[in-house]
Amino acid sequence: MGLEKLTDDAISLLKKLIETQSFSAEEGKTALHIEDWFKRCKVDFKRTKNNVWAVNKYFDESKPTLLLNSHHDTVKPNSAYTNDPFKAHVEDGKLYGLGSNDAGGCLVSLIATFTHFYNHTDLKYNLVIVASAEEENSGPDGLNSMLPIIPKIDVAIVGEPTLMNLAVAEKGLVVFDAVIDGTPSHAAHPNENNAIYNSIGALQWFENFKFEKGSKALGDVKLTVTQINAGSQHNVVPGHVDLVIDVRVNDAYSNAEIAEILQEKAPVTKITPRSLRLNSSSIPVEHDLVKAGIAMGRTTYGSPTLSDQAVLSCPSLKLGPGDSTRSHSANEFIYVNEIEEGIQIYVELLNRVIIPA
Repeated sequence: MGLEKLTDDAISLLKKLIETQSFSAEEGKTALHIEDWFKRCKVDFKRTKNNVWAVNKYFDESKPTLLLNSHHDTVKPNSAYTNDPFKAHVEDGKLYGLGSNDAGGCLVSLIATFTHFYNHTDLKYNLVIVASAEEENSGPDGLNSMLPIIPKIDVAIVGEPTLMNLAVAEKGLVVFDAVIDGTPSHAAHPNENNAIYNSIGALQWFENFKFEKGSKALGDVKLTVTQINAGSQHNVVPGHVDLVIDVRVNDAYSNAEIAEILQEKAPVTKITPRSLRLNSSSIPVEHDLVKAGIAMGRTTYGSPTLSDQAVLSCPSLKLGPGDSTRSHSANEFIYVNEIEEGIQIYVELLNRVIIPA
C-alpha cells in the first residue's frame, strides 16, 4: 500500500476513534477499530485486554527491537467545549474532536508507519507496535502491563504531540501525601499547637525549597503544593492538615532519591509517596534515532509532561504530530497536514535508522 493511501486511511481511522468514546479503562470499542485496520492491511496482531499490538512480519530474535507506541484512551471532555467532542469534523484544515491531538494523531501516524514497514525483509531493527490503553490515568492495564508480554524492547518511540520535534528527555512524577499535626480543640479555647497555623511555615518551606541538581535537558525539579485540606466545622480546631505535593523530577534524580530527600527534610509530621514507578526518561543524543532526527532538521528539547515513557526502562524518544499545549483543552484539534507531515517524518526517520545502507 502506498504512503499516500496509508495517510488517507490513517486520517479516516482517526475520525472513527474520535467518534468512539474511549475514556481510560473503557477503550474496548476503539480497540476494535484498530483491530479492523490490521485485518484490512493483513497484519497479524494480538489483543491483550484493550491493548492491540503486533510485530513486523519477519521478526528476528537476533536483532534489537524498536517499540512504536501511543495510546487510544482519552480524558473526559471538559465543560468548556462548544463543539461536540465526539464529532470529528474538519474546518480550516483542523480536525476537531476529543483525543485528536492527544494522542490520536500520533497513534494513527505510528500505525501507518508500522504498516509501511511491516513486510520489509531486511530491517536492522525488529518493530513492535502497541496501541495502548490507560495512559491518561496511568492505569494498571496499559503499556506497563504489556512489557512482560511483548518482546524485549531495546529502544522506543512514544507518540505524543511534540510538533515532530525530538523530546530527548521527559520529567518523571511523584505525588506525595503529607500530614501536619497539631492539637485538636474547641475554637473558643487557647491552642498554641494549631495545625492550620503550623502549616504556614511548612507551605513556605515547600515554596522556597530547591533540589540541588539541575539537568541540561529538563531543568530543575519542580515541586508544587496542589491540594490542602483541614477541618470539618467552624468551632473545632482540626488535629491535622493534609497536603498533596506534585513533584516533577528531572533526570538527575530517581524518584526514590526525591522521596528520601523530602522525608528527611520536609517540616511535616509525615510525607508519603503514592508511587515511585513514574521515573524520568531519556535517550542519549548520540543514539542513531536522535542523530537522524537532527540531520532531518528536527530540534531537541526536554518535555515537562508525563507519558508512557515513564514505564519504560530502555532509552525512549517522545515524538509525534500535534502540539502538547492543545492536549486536554476545549475543542481539541490537530491540523490534518500535521498528520500528513508526521507520517512522512516517521517514515524518513526509520528509513535512516532501520533500513540497511
